Amino acid sequence: MNGVGLTTGKLGEMLVEQHLISPDELNQALQCQKTQGGRLGKVLVGLGFISEDELTAVLARQHGLPVVNLAQFAIDRDVVNVIPVDTAIKYQVLPLRRVGSSLTLAMVDPTNVSAMDQVKFITGFNVEPVVASEAAVTEAIHKYFGNVEEVERKKEIEDLVSFIDEGQAESVELEAEDETLSLQALERVAEEAPVIRLVNYILADAVKRGASDIHLEPYEKEYRVRYRIDGMLQNIMNPPTKLRDPIVSRVKIMAKLDIAEKRLPQDGRIMIKMMHKGKKKQLDFRVSVLPTLHGEKIVMRLLDKENLRLDMTKLGFEPQPLAKFQQAIFKPYGIVLVTGPTGSGKTNTLYSSIVQLNKPETNIITAEDPVEFQLPGINQVQMKERIGLNFAAALRAFLRQDPNIILVGEIRDCETAEIAIKAALTGHLVLSTLHTNDAPSAISRLMNMGIEPFLVATSVNLICAQRLVRCICAECKTPDAVRPQVLVDAGFSPEEAATVQLWKGRGCASCSNRGYKGRLGLYEVMDITDELRNLILTGVSALELKRKAIEEGMITLRRSGLRKVAAGLTTLEEVIRETVL
Repeated sequence: MNGVGLTTGKLGEMLVEQHLISPDELNQALQCQKTQGGRLGKVLVGLGFISEDELTAVLARQHGLPVVNLAQFAIDRDVVNVIPVDTAIKYQVLPLRRVGSSLTLAMVDPTNVSAMDQVKFITGFNVEPVVASEAAVTEAIHKYFGNVEEVERKKEIEDLVSFIDEGQAESVELEAEDETLSLQALERVAEEAPVIRLVNYILADAVKRGASDIHLEPYEKEYRVRYRIDGMLQNIMNPPTKLRDPIVSRVKIMAKLDIAEKRLPQDGRIMIKMMHKGKKKQLDFRVSVLPTLHGEKIVMRLLDKENLRLDMTKLGFEPQPLAKFQQAIFKPYGIVLVTGPTGSGKTNTLYSSIVQLNKPETNIITAEDPVEFQLPGINQVQMKERIGLNFAAALRAFLRQDPNIILVGEIRDCETAEIAIKAALTGHLVLSTLHTNDAPSAISRLMNMGIEPFLVATSVNLICAQRLVRCICAECKTPDAVRPQVLVDAGFSPEEAATVQLWKGRGCASCSNRGYKGRLGLYEVMDITDELRNLILTGVSALELKRKAIEEGMITLRRSGLRKVAAGLTTLEEVIRETVL
């Protein structure tokens, strides 16, 4: 291996001799290396005692090797691919050129003989090392191998699962008849370090990736772990099926559930603290266990208070609908309804509302199932159906608690709706949710529950329907071309279609090559005006209510989405997926 034996002295001594660092700085770096590990050169750069370019030049002189500028080096992808990405990451090396049986290899640390031996073993070529800076090698690996963070994460998962699989081989013994562990074995295995490590890793990894839900799913021949990120489920790993019962038991123990009960659904919570981005975070996971054909499926919803946006101006409202919404929630009485499917951000909108209304002179009481976030100064009540504490029972009790504002998690039945309307008509502001496709449909839903039209017309102040769509990643945003007719079919006018510029995300390391990062809301706000009240009293259809509301200036969900497409915030595909014309 050419030049590697031409060492003229230890790196630290050379840097001191050339007056690039002082003896004190060298001692400090050596002490830091002793406690934290790593290469001396990297430690010196990290401490700011020397630049990467200076270090690279010294390493090259020390070993009699040339320095290469990778930014100006055109590399054939076939040459790059002679080594796997995990080898390039592990050893910080990159193949540059192959001539005959010789391979030129850019290295951050030319003293790493084992790295050269490994590359030689994998490729069968003789290795000719050259020196490049760590930043340049890392950037080149990103460029030629793609999403390095994802590769590293997958490798970490594979190593962890492999370690656990080996560690569990003896301790987990399945019964021949039904392949299930005894209760004592479950308790023992669930408390073993490898299983604890894997479950902790899954929870921490979900937080780092910004997941909202974790799915642990048993199937006949595989066990699957998926995360919901920005509203879309993604497959993360497939632990060995023999780890199914230990993982389920570990999660149940953490959530204080009955590990012996496998026939009935169970619900619980996990509260953990973890370091994330240099600060301590307290996280709350809502755990749901469901018996399925091949075992118990677990879904954990991550309730991260830091992801709760309580500033209504940042949720995605257009200015005019936001003004109407705020005007409605500041009225002294009446009902404000937020509608949409599960996971559309209704809770966030309601919490944002009551945070604005939370004043020392105001008594706010909430009935929630479950209480997702604890808000100071607000009386929050958790529903417990099994003992008879449902929304209707809670509402009756609230009316004897001298409230100003009542938040009901959801109006599910006629009884709850009747009490909510009674509260609204007796001087209380009531905030709640309904599961309907758009704002006008909420009126029909209340009537279908058995509420008289005159009660609906006099009690409801405003209805807000909402959806969440994914945002285009700001790091890899690029113009997109679509035929004008497609835009017209989606709801743009011909004049708008001729001028609107569409955007999309190419996919990068920041968004895990998805092209999307984060979500924002689409809102359809229907203010119940006198004209709409008259229509409700005559019992018109939701379609006629919608037509009249649009005449009065209501922005529909589709129109809200198209405005965000025109603003370059999301894609046409996202809006079409979540809304209808």
